Amino acid sequence: MPDISKENVISALQNVEDPDLKRDLVSLGMVKNISIDGQNISATVELTTPACPLKDKIKNDCISEIKKNIPDAGEITINMTAKVISSNSSKKNSILPGVKNTIAVASGKGGVGKSTVAVNLAVAMAQSGAKVGLIDADIYGPSIPMMLGIKEKPQIFQDTNSQKMLPLENYGVKLMSIGFLIDDDSPVIWRGPMASGAIKQFMSDVEWGELDYLFFDMPPGTGDIQLTLVQTIPLSGSILVTTPQPVSLIDAQKGLNMFRRVNVPVYGIIENMSYFIAPDTGNRYEIFGHGGGEKLAAELSTEFLGGIPIDPRIREGGDTGKPIVFDRKDSKESQIIYEICGKLAAQISINNLADKTNDIEIVMED
Repeated sequence: MPDISKENVISALQNVEDPDLKRDLVSLGMVKNISIDGQNISATVELTTPACPLKDKIKNDCISEIKKNIPDAGEITINMTAKVISSNSSKKNSILPGVKNTIAVASGKGGVGKSTVAVNLAVAMAQSGAKVGLIDADIYGPSIPMMLGIKEKPQIFQDTNSQKMLPLENYGVKLMSIGFLIDDDSPVIWRGPMASGAIKQFMSDVEWGELDYLFFDMPPGTGDIQLTLVQTIPLSGSILVTTPQPVSLIDAQKGLNMFRRVNVPVYGIIENMSYFIAPDTGNRYEIFGHGGGEKLAAELSTEFLGGIPIDPRIREGGDTGKPIVFDRKDSKESQIIYEICGKLAAQISINNLADKTNDIEIVMED
């Protein structure tokens, strides 16, 4: 019986492709810790995000290729881990050195459920195993504390040379909100520089620690405040939330053009309130039209990340501080949001990989 070599294992795994990144695992540097014990083989595959929706397929493909290329192999163990790729931004690294990716969640107009989407995306990403933060930058309606069930105020501690705030945390998501700085019943009358000043503090004066993803829930629209914030925040990229009807799509297009004008990548479009399933009959109703978000994504050459249906439980989750992706994880609506989360994570990895020269690193253990 011929000996099994680590080179044989590498050769087999060169046939396994990451479906999103369109390259084999070896050239991507994902293969780690190959170990051979007699006829038994173990290896680690390090994905670019714990939210990868195809991790089971990749694992099964690895086992299948090793069996096919090494017929004498005994027990095959493939351990799946993840290490999120960081975006390449000197501005981000200077302001948020421990944060790998910064993502704006935006909408061209209000009333499309942007904050609800932002909260559920952040919680879903955290539940997948990523380190996640969320900055509530929506000065017109800072509702994130309520949606995450947080009623406390952030604590301040003395750092080496300055005072810093500690973000509050729930469901695995670290949070800072403009709502912490104002009274609940006080109107917010701020201009762009005032809002950007507060957001700068949320970046530089908050102890975020190490984060894979930091989401920014942006104020709706494309006016002076939005543009000022986009130019202030060192964004890795953005996503746009819309609804199917034409008036919302027109505004979403303006939002996408705003980000592209300031050279911020747009990872994709999410269509909220996409349709309604009647609980008594199971019939599907396209209340606000059909296919608008997907059509807009195709026209603007960006990804359609998915459509979230109308469901009272999503709204109830926001009102009670129990996001549906945590409170009703097995529901159809939650699974849709988790799928969108995986697609977003894939787009972030694709974008980051395109900006990097990848060094192949294969770590073998005796």
